[in-house]
Amino acid sequence: MKDKFTNESTYKGFLESGKEGQFDSLFDKAAEEAKKGFGSEFPIYISGAPVKCAEKMVERSPIDRNISIGTFQKGGRPNFAAAVEAAQSAFSEWSQTDYSVRASIFRKAANLLSQRKFEFAAMLSYENGKTRYESVGEVDEGIDFMRYYAQELEDNRGYLRKRSMIGSPTHSAGFQGAPSSEKIRISLKPYGVFGVIAPFNFPISISIGMSTAALITGNTVVFKPSCTDNATMLSGLKIYNLFKDAGVPGGVFNYVTGPGSAFGAEMTENPLVKGIAFTGSRSTGTELIKASMANGFHRQFVMEMSGKNPTIVCKSADLDVAANGIASAAFGYCGQKCSALSRLYVHESIKEPLIAKIIGKTREMKVGNPINKGVYIGPLMGDKARKKYVEAVAIAKSTGRILYGGNVLTTGLGGFYVEPMIVEAKHDSELVKSELFVPILTVETFKTLEEAIALANDTEFGLTAGFYSKKKSEINEFTEKIEAGVVYVNREASATTGAMVGVHTFVGWKASGLTGKGTGSRFYLPQFMREQSLSVV
Repeated sequence: MKDKFTNESTYKGFLESGKEGQFDSLFDKAAEEAKKGFGSEFPIYISGAPVKCAEKMVERSPIDRNISIGTFQKGGRPNFAAAVEAAQSAFSEWSQTDYSVRASIFRKAANLLSQRKFEFAAMLSYENGKTRYESVGEVDEGIDFMRYYAQELEDNRGYLRKRSMIGSPTHSAGFQGAPSSEKIRISLKPYGVFGVIAPFNFPISISIGMSTAALITGNTVVFKPSCTDNATMLSGLKIYNLFKDAGVPGGVFNYVTGPGSAFGAEMTENPLVKGIAFTGSRSTGTELIKASMANGFHRQFVMEMSGKNPTIVCKSADLDVAANGIASAAFGYCGQKCSALSRLYVHESIKEPLIAKIIGKTREMKVGNPINKGVYIGPLMGDKARKKYVEAVAIAKSTGRILYGGNVLTTGLGGFYVEPMIVEAKHDSELVKSELFVPILTVETFKTLEEAIALANDTEFGLTAGFYSKKKSEINEFTEKIEAGVVYVNREASATTGAMVGVHTFVGWKASGLTGKGTGSRFYLPQFMREQSLSVV
């Protein structure tokens, strides 16, 4: 009997055992070690073999652009096609490997990652600018995904069910409902080769989550990490090595780097590719679907795409609880989360005291080098994000009223550091309508809860939403009418972020998702398989 799933929760464990100092010491040591491996050249891996390309890409740390993470291969269509061929060649044997063996491989990978968590977390902080707490939490989530999906696969016995029918010896003609003696096997089977396209903001956890789901269910994978302005290629390489060390065979998981446009073209035009798992912007996800259909291919798509997440605060709410949850959700990781809070709707009678409390909490959030203890907000990931922030501030100044922040900061580091911004905006403002992925919170007031819910739902997206009220009737009305897949009520830790694997499900409604099924839930793995009913007389 396998151990039942429990969340890794590293920081909580150190904190509750009175060993927070040890947590910091382990991270600081790992951060020093991480720097020793920077600046090298790294290959891509196809069918387990290293491959070098003629063109290269240099990845730099968002903390300081003077820090070179490493030189990576700029793969092209021939490399991506070769990776698909390798994955197709490996599919037959891997798909026929007993589900219990696949589950055990990913349990081993989870255990290895648990042993290496500070190594991975420190590297992640340098690579995408997360604080130590965010980075360790993300590594924990990667561990959780592997263990949870292994347990789900085993609990469902590889998604195989057996049935039988007893017929009649006096009837042999076929018609609907005719008696027949049959043994029936209903199973979920893998599709084949999946292209997995990872985001920059959770390059460990989401990459592991999507890849594990595809692999553990018997598919093979061609995996591409983020490689452009927001590059996290080293994270992807470390995942490749982790899976290899755990026993994933060569060719089953292939690691390639290169332009997203070329990779997307190969994934949508190559007939051997049977599915695509993607987390990122709605525009990119939509283009992948359109291109695939235009090429005449029906593929399985598993996608999470964008959010513009609201929170409503009623006049009965505990304002201190709400202020904590709002500031954390809006400005953690510099607002670069699809689940980040970006739209606040507050009852007109409590606007001033609530905003004052949110500003007070925001002032306490130190902006700076995320490697350092005590820093809450690190850099924006790249120059595109900085430009978007500057443009948004200009819009706020011309069409709204800035209540706090709005400045690009000088830190002495070669990264892009900005102040969180809180701005009163009109509902038709671009700041309210568009996903910005920067630390900007818009504020609007309402008179009635009906009005507030209508405003919150007035978006093409439906990922996360928060609510604060002490009245049961208001809570019931909100939960009944809100159009979002992940909903939190009176949550002090964070109004819209922080879903835990196996506890919450993380699912997007409307344009935020595709299937209506979420990660970290019992419904996720079946999306990577197709059902077959087999009858044998």
